[in-house]
Amino acid sequence: MKRNFDEFENNRMIDDPTNYKWGIFYFNPKDKRIILPKRIKMMGWTLNFANIYSYLLIFGYNFGRPDCQTVRLNTF
Repeated sequence: MKRNFDEFENNRMIDDPTNYKWGIFYFNPKDKRIILPKRIKMMGWTLNFANIYSYLLIFGYNFGRPDCQTVRLNTF
């Protein structure tokens, strides 16, 4: 059952320090969002590491870029 939270509940979950691992990684299995704003909104966005799709997003970004697909060795 997917639960939709209102804006107040979403902000409360972001501000709750128990939802952070080591103080910097947002980890909340109840929050279904993948990308969400950081505690200080002006600092940008973060990922919910309790959601498997955030890891797929990181993997796809790091290994899907054209510069990572070819390895060139300099030979002299």
